[in-house]
Amino acid sequence: MKHTIKLGALAIAAALACASASADIAAAAAPAAAKSIASSETAKKLGALANEYWDAEARFDPVMAGEAGDNRFADQIGMTISAAERAKQFALYRDYLKRLHEIAREQLSARDQTSYDILDYELKSALRFEAFPEHLLPLNQMDAMPVTLANYASGQGAQPLNTVRDYKAYLNRLQQLGPWIDLAIADMREGIKAGIVQPRAIMQSALPQFKQLVSKTPETNIFYTPVKNFPKSFSDADKRALAEAYRATIEKTLNPALARLATFVEKDYLPHCRASTGWSALPNGMNWYLARVQSQTTTDLTPEQIHQIGLKEVARIQGEYARIGPKMGYHGPASGLPAWVSQQARYKPFKTDKEVIAAYRKLDETLRQKLPALFSLRPKTPLDLRLEPELSRATASDHYTPPAADGTRPGVFWSVVNDAKEYGKPGMVTLFLHEGQPGHHFHIALMQEMNLPNFRKFGGNNAFTEGWALYAETLGTEMKLYDAPEDWFGHLNDEMLRAVRLVVDTGMHAKGWTREQSIKYMRETLGYPESVARSETERYMAWPGQALGYKIGALKIQALRAKAEKALGPKFSLPKFHEVVLDEGTLPLSLLEAKVDRWIAANK
Repeated sequence: MKHTIKLGALAIAAALACASASADIAAAAAPAAAKSIASSETAKKLGALANEYWDAEARFDPVMAGEAGDNRFADQIGMTISAAERAKQFALYRDYLKRLHEIAREQLSARDQTSYDILDYELKSALRFEAFPEHLLPLNQMDAMPVTLANYASGQGAQPLNTVRDYKAYLNRLQQLGPWIDLAIADMREGIKAGIVQPRAIMQSALPQFKQLVSKTPETNIFYTPVKNFPKSFSDADKRALAEAYRATIEKTLNPALARLATFVEKDYLPHCRASTGWSALPNGMNWYLARVQSQTTTDLTPEQIHQIGLKEVARIQGEYARIGPKMGYHGPASGLPAWVSQQARYKPFKTDKEVIAAYRKLDETLRQKLPALFSLRPKTPLDLRLEPELSRATASDHYTPPAADGTRPGVFWSVVNDAKEYGKPGMVTLFLHEGQPGHHFHIALMQEMNLPNFRKFGGNNAFTEGWALYAETLGTEMKLYDAPEDWFGHLNDEMLRAVRLVVDTGMHAKGWTREQSIKYMRETLGYPESVARSETERYMAWPGQALGYKIGALKIQALRAKAEKALGPKFSLPKFHEVVLDEGTLPLSLLEAKVDRWIAANK
């Protein structure tokens, strides 16, 4: 009995102790639970705001969204060139920024804090452009809505043309293109009055494109191409209805609008275009250019600092030219190597564009074997290789288009072959590493496969996007793809182009360089024929600052890799470094640096 009582007392004591401990745990857990709930609610607020922001962006510029892989608004072109639309958008940016700053960042997870910081950066960067009337410069030889939509007519671009619904969506865009053109003409007339006009040279290059879009009959118009390529699955009734709708749209509204545009540019706009070259020649142009530099590099580097970086890189690469030239049979001055290579028939082995694309496909097969050793993180989405459509070949460069998030198209590497017999082999390896894999495809296709907010999945910045692709070119060394001297030269020559861009872009837009100075510098440094140096120069004239992101971004990634290799020594893993750089999608360079620093600290 006593024994039983004793056991019972112990049990009661134990129970009391457990009850006390449970109470302590519950007391401690209550704030933690409350904190978790608060954190969850804060994350929901951020997620809702982020989605609202991207939806507004996609509706404002649905063509941009489609190019990035979001095809929800494939039946709209947007009126980004409308002053009223721009005002609405900037008002939204201010509201979003205010609401963002009301969210308690410290209550968010590390990943959500990154989204917070990127959204904060993007909104502030976008608001910098409110002071500059970009809508008064609605088109140029590199970027014009009529040409963009014409390139979609084949059904191979960013606009899918596989179903009746797709055909109706594209038709709806064509029906909006006439009003867009009339608004663009009105904007350019206002730009003439305000002294905000394009340089004459780039509009002279754009004019033939616009003239080419005008046709004598609807059936010979490029926008009628979809009717000639109906999928076999379409019913006869759908074919008849769509053919008539396309024909009527082209005849009654689109072709007349295209003719008005070509006539206006030739007769009214070109005579008022400016003879000056750089953006700083425009009203408030230097501040405008500075905003573009900041946006494109995600840094606070000044044009002068960037110019000096460019000159330093040009000198370094010319030192490499001096080393590699004799191995190729060249013994002249280093600066003359590119021109010499361009004149060697043995480096132009192709006769047809099919031979060019076949060479890229063979390279792609080689990379599929080599890349797993360098990357633990790789996209599941396939990469396709295609030739650039004829309309845009004259002004396009080899490029990549992202896959559609809904799986309707893969990532695509587009090869631009104007004359196969003049297509140089030395630059092919480095080009494909940049535009194909592991360059743009590994970055952009991976982003779409991650659980990221839409504004991060489809958005981004130029410094990371192009910086990663240029860094990817350097990986040809690890994979022994540059063992042939001409292939190493091809890589160096691409690097030289990106270094020269730093010099000529800042030279033209901040230092008073003329178009002719840039052409001369590019010919002397890159060995380009006059026509190529001219088209490259005019690209930088049309897109101030865009060319700066490549080298600035690549140099940062290379510096971060060197820093990690030095700090971690034998613990450094190249596949892991690549995973750290890529596994959260696009970041402003300052956020990327902070992320790599955290990784180094955690593994040191």
